[in-house]
Amino acid sequence: MQYTPGIEILMIRPEDGYNKMTMIQELGPPKVNILLKTLALWFLAIVGWKAKCDIDIHLLPKKFVAIMAPHTSNWDLIFIMGVIFALGLKFNWFGKKEAFRWPLGGLFKRLGGIPIERSAHKNMVQQTVESIRSREQVIVGITPEGTRSNAKYWKTGFYNIAHQASAPVVLAFLDYDRKVGGLGPLLETTGDIEEDLKVIRNYYKDVTAKYPELVGEIAIKPK
Repeated sequence: MQYTPGIEILMIRPEDGYNKMTMIQELGPPKVNILLKTLALWFLAIVGWKAKCDIDIHLLPKKFVAIMAPHTSNWDLIFIMGVIFALGLKFNWFGKKEAFRWPLGGLFKRLGGIPIERSAHKNMVQQTVESIRSREQVIVGITPEGTRSNAKYWKTGFYNIAHQASAPVVLAFLDYDRKVGGLGPLLETTGDIEEDLKVIRNYYKDVTAKYPELVGEIAIKPK
């Protein structure tokens, strides 16, 4: 579902007593505070990178799955956090619940971490789907390759999560050649992963990874 801020704001009447700035913050995906956004913009300026969003920030849906590809370096996390924060957005990532214990648990949560129980009795995809459904606003960041090494196949978890949660997929990217990163087009999953992968494959074909030699094919393991 997409939201058009202009329409919703026009519906607010002065006598309703709503604060328009509060309403703007509530529209679309979750936002970071101005301090974090400023620090991210400062970081990108220092390293010579730019943040880009192919979709108007105000027209982004409240919930979506952001896939980041290609993923070949530990630097990817630092730069994707930098560009997403610079765009004023806050994204979430999932980690095993043990990592959220004291003393770093609080910090991880403030940086968007969501604890997940990894056990034989808990399905990771289902837990993530339930987490998305339970939140009013959320951006879930996922690296489909699942490794920084050359991955022969993409993991299908990102697709199953998005489709089951009825959340669109936004193609996030880091282009080390152009020194630009951000959010690309939005994809509504059809249920036909092979067809949808054609769209994804076409978008990422011109994106340069930090280590291009480690980039694998965008494909799923044959059944």
